[in-house]
Amino acid sequence: MQEEALSGGNMDPVVRIGGTVRRVSGEWTAAVHELLERYAAAEIPETPRPQGIDAEGREVLTFIEGATLEQAAPETRWHPSILADSGALMRRLHDASEPLAAQHRTWRTETHHPAEVVCHNDFAPYNLIVRDGRLVGVIDFDTASPGPRLWDFAYLAYRLVPYAEDAAGFDPARHGSREDRLRLLTEAYGAAFDPAAVRNEMARRLDDLAAFTERRAADTGRRDLPEHAAMYRRDAARRRSADTGLDSGSDTRPDSGPDADRRPDAPPPRG
Repeated sequence: MQEEALSGGNMDPVVRIGGTVRRVSGEWTAAVHELLERYAAAEIPETPRPQGIDAEGREVLTFIEGATLEQAAPETRWHPSILADSGALMRRLHDASEPLAAQHRTWRTETHHPAEVVCHNDFAPYNLIVRDGRLVGVIDFDTASPGPRLWDFAYLAYRLVPYAEDAAGFDPARHGSREDRLRLLTEAYGAAFDPAAVRNEMARRLDDLAAFTERRAADTGRRDLPEHAAMYRRDAARRRSADTGLDSGSDTRPDSGPDADRRPDAPPPRG
């Protein structure tokens, strides 16, 4: 069968062959496949199913039909149902992963403590799959690793409430205030996270992401990555200073085009 290049790989090329996805495997792959098997056992249909390793040494996963949320129109992307479904899905994934978080495994990214669950670490529009306006999947678990529930939740809030500087098409007048949206996301997850604690953890998460992105820039020579790292640091500083500019009614920051919210490592939109 013919290979079709897909977007969505955190670090590496991803291709589709029929009903499967192939991507680079590594020492972390066994842990990721064990995680995905736990989701399958918990009857969570929104995650890929591992299918082993192919003749070229690539991991094989089932393909989830749909488009990434970042490709969706703003009215779908920022719809409250997507926000609520994302929070509820993250909770199911976290709960199913708890036993694995406490076990010694080799992961691609570092563990953050307390290691309560296995965090996806990139739960964002470019890794969420929608079909007919509904959330149907989450992909790209290659950078998953153990960490606190709040660590993962704070990044989801950053991207979907949203607090990100580059949240294309978000309009509080149409899509709801950030305060209300954070409350909805928290309720959907089902935990009593304090809003201030979420924003504080968000700042820590963004500092960590900025450092990671700066290392990637040094390793790859990519000229776009330093600006992404700078954005993460600006957003982290806003959270720390309790700047209300992004939390109150309107956000006058201009969008930077239809791809504004694409992460630094993302290739073109998923086919």
